[in-house]
Amino acid sequence: MKILAFMAHPDDAELLCAGTLVRLRKAGHDIAIATMTSGSCGSATLGPKEISDIRRVEAANSAAVIDADYHCAEIPDLEIVFDNPNRRKASDILRLTQPDIVITHYPQDYMYDHDMTSMLARDATFGGTLRNYPSDVDAPPVGQIPYLYYASPVDGVNAFGELIEYQFVVDVTSTIETKVEMLACHASQREWLRAQHGLDEYIEYMRRETGRMGATGGFDYGEGYCQHLGHPYRHDNIILELLGDA
Repeated sequence: MKILAFMAHPDDAELLCAGTLVRLRKAGHDIAIATMTSGSCGSATLGPKEISDIRRVEAANSAAVIDADYHCAEIPDLEIVFDNPNRRKASDILRLTQPDIVITHYPQDYMYDHDMTSMLARDATFGGTLRNYPSDVDAPPVGQIPYLYYASPVDGVNAFGELIEYQFVVDVTSTIETKVEMLACHASQREWLRAQHGLDEYIEYMRRETGRMGATGGFDYGEGYCQHLGHPYRHDNIILELLGDA
């Protein structure tokens, strides 16, 4: 099967769902990682083009750790809005990757780039299947509506600071070190967080969060998810079935 992690920024997939992606890759499935932006605001010292050029390479290097493809919709940071041009860009990402499964942001996270990406990715799982929906890429429509999953919001809380309840948690104890390796590819983000927030614990934050999610499922490390189950999406939990965890 083909799995697409469709996130807002470079490093979001590594923070939120990379352990699951590694397990799926080890099980023989094809992985693609896509971001709506190239991280144009992710520097305290470099301009948008300079930092975007760096972060695209970092994202591609991270994806290469698990032999995954990387795609970028090239929308500037903080300019992800739900409009028709961006709907088409998101749909084109799905046409290029042809996923059976899409993992994206939780619908209500700490910033609108994540929220808008969640909406656009959900919209694209439908629009990307429509032959008559306009496209700017030379790729066929997606064969059928993919399974759709929402990864944990940052810190596991919604915009009101309330812990969300995961529908299930994937055990990523066996893949945590590869998750660390992928996140470490994003060196520029570590430097930006240190300058912006006074934090120098990029990797340790990820370990703590993955540990917190794992504890909710009885694992050392885990990644929590909710599955989109509305019409016309399928209801079987294909991720757990593919991993043998059902």
